Amino acid sequence: MKLAFTLEYAGTDFSGFQSQKNALTIQYYLEEAIKKITDQETKINYSGRTDAGVHALSQVFDFETQIKRSNENWIKGINSNLPKSIAVKNIFNVSDDFDSRFSAIERRYSYVIYNSPNKPLFFDNFSYWVTNDLDINLIKTQLNMFLGEHDFSSFRSSSCNSKNPNKNISYVDVESVNNFIIITIAANAFLQNMVRIMVGTLIDIAKNENKMSITDIIDKKDRGYAGKTAPAHGLFFLGPKYKDEFDIDTFELNILDRLKY
Repeated sequence: MKLAFTLEYAGTDFSGFQSQKNALTIQYYLEEAIKKITDQETKINYSGRTDAGVHALSQVFDFETQIKRSNENWIKGINSNLPKSIAVKNIFNVSDDFDSRFSAIERRYSYVIYNSPNKPLFFDNFSYWVTNDLDINLIKTQLNMFLGEHDFSSFRSSSCNSKNPNKNISYVDVESVNNFIIITIAANAFLQNMVRIMVGTLIDIAKNENKMSITDIIDKKDRGYAGKTAPAHGLFFLGPKYKDEFDIDTFELNILDRLKY
């Protein structure tokens, strides 16, 4: 049988999600936790690879097993063997053809900016501190230019090895609460560092440091025209979206909900 789980984590102390040699990652801790309660080596599939310092509210992972436990015991068993900054939230029985990565039809991220002359003392690891006064209306106008399918070569890292730079942005939004500005972007898939470059470019435009529009930068298909890559610690992976047949709901809480608590 195959089981799928939703997972949240604070990425501050980890070298990203995907397993790496000589580095502590989210995947490493998950597979070790599963091994401890099953006494079996297990390789998981996962919906999105997040970089070092990036957080997640609803990462999804799955694996096959013949061990039968109650849903509550699966969740408690895995969580009891994880660091406090990683937590499994929900479990789903899924069909054998489900794959956390390849079955996803959309992925959604939010980026949190703390816009104030004063340091975000209690949110330093979970937001990007920008002291310049940012025009949220300008950000919204420029953000909407990302919508649709485009060649995002201007918004990929130099080390990105994706063969197809064309991605379809299906949803964008910008909201503010107190000193926080939250930019949310959804797409079928993303290039390496794509969201962080998009946000960094929007910030540069809002600071009047980049005179070009987002449309002009997209058309250039050249990373040199986009802005700086925003820091990883402001980025949250909200989760993937699947077809209704898989019955997995990952968007339980958005960033604004969390900041209100």
